[in-house]
Amino acid sequence: MPAPKTDRNLPPLLEASRDMPRNMTRAEILQHMRKHEVRFLRLQFTDITGVNKNVEVPHSQFEKALDGEVMFDGSSIEGFTRIEESDMLLKPDLSSYRIDPWTTRGPERDHGVVARLICDIYNPDGTAFEGCPRQTLKKVCARASELGYSMMAGPEAEFFLFQRAPDGGATTKTHDTAGYFDLAPIDLGEECRREIVLALEALGFEIEAGHHEVAPGQHEIDFKYGEAVATADSLASLRDVVRRVARSMNLHATFMPKPIFGQNGSGMHVHQSLFKDGKNAFFKQGASYDGISDVMRWYIGGLLEHARNFAGITNPLVNSYKRLVPGYEAPTHLAWSMRNRSPLIRVPARRGLGTRCEMRMPDPACNPYLAFAVMLASGLDGVKHKMEPPPPIEGNVYLMSARERARLKIKDLPANLGEAVDLLEKDEVIKDALGKHITERYCEAKRQEWHEYIAQVHPWEHERYLSTY
Repeated sequence: MPAPKTDRNLPPLLEASRDMPRNMTRAEILQHMRKHEVRFLRLQFTDITGVNKNVEVPHSQFEKALDGEVMFDGSSIEGFTRIEESDMLLKPDLSSYRIDPWTTRGPERDHGVVARLICDIYNPDGTAFEGCPRQTLKKVCARASELGYSMMAGPEAEFFLFQRAPDGGATTKTHDTAGYFDLAPIDLGEECRREIVLALEALGFEIEAGHHEVAPGQHEIDFKYGEAVATADSLASLRDVVRRVARSMNLHATFMPKPIFGQNGSGMHVHQSLFKDGKNAFFKQGASYDGISDVMRWYIGGLLEHARNFAGITNPLVNSYKRLVPGYEAPTHLAWSMRNRSPLIRVPARRGLGTRCEMRMPDPACNPYLAFAVMLASGLDGVKHKMEPPPPIEGNVYLMSARERARLKIKDLPANLGEAVDLLEKDEVIKDALGKHITERYCEAKRQEWHEYIAQVHPWEHERYLSTY
């Protein structure tokens, strides 16, 4: 297969975006924007499904934006408000201030430099909007803080790079035939990954690794773990950067969980731990389970108890359940292990500060704020009620018979989105973490998605039945 066109349509990375001061005050941000001639400011947020949105303001509105006085029509955003209660306020997190790493200046245009701030959503009266995903995660993190804990998360978001059609539309034709950790020239995504890494680093990411994944055209770029809200912010930014760089290289990037039949899907394994007083609460020297503390064991117990019920959040699409089938390395059963990768939760070998559990179920289409919120709430429920998980499974769960899994009390994940939404609506811990507004609007949107899907007649059905019956 010939290499894709790799003309670099992105303009040069701005030096102003590199080595930016962090945690600037309002006055310092205004001074920084003046110094670097910032012309537009993007106020970024997500809807309940995790799709990034923004309101962009010109420099005349910068002070108003920094004061959280910019309003937008929430009735136009998925799951936000009704028409009669549409006005919403965008209140920026000043610590999220970054300059877009690319300048829009060129020989035929001079739109100026663009900066961005990630925002929380508020009601016009200044109260927090209960449908804001970012504040939902903050609320659950505050509950953890009351117990003395803070959640650290390290996601591994996989994605595919596909060729574009002559008209610019997306295809599912992969740009290479490489596999896990392959090198160029088999891996034709190497150049694109490097461009993505450069852009992410300019935004302040600490990139740990990038590599080709198992399926043709599939890739992964890992960044350093961090506190839950900041990590969810980073995930939202990463998805935009990946798509933007890919498009500049005549490729289409997708975080769709299972875009190709017969190939591995894209997961988003989430490494997570609780810290207390600056120490990893998941580690205890000399503990019977190889350094795993009681807190970690109970946290895993909580994840296993609620995993079936929060699947509708961590695996939010009809397509998500095409990935969660046996034979493609994705987990399908509720179990945990100290080593092997077939169960839902794996405990990597590192101990001490790096002790953590890896939740292998989520996929990169999820809303990161809501996904982290329901996982943390589940783990905290386990810690609160000292939920003992079953013994870790050392055998390959995929090779076990149904009778053997039943003997070990290993349950299955939901088979489809419809079942996942049914389970979500019955779990009080998950509903309490999400809040009434998000629970109702989210389930409504996902039920509609599921009903649209099951009402369709798909090509597979024509191939299977049209001539036979």
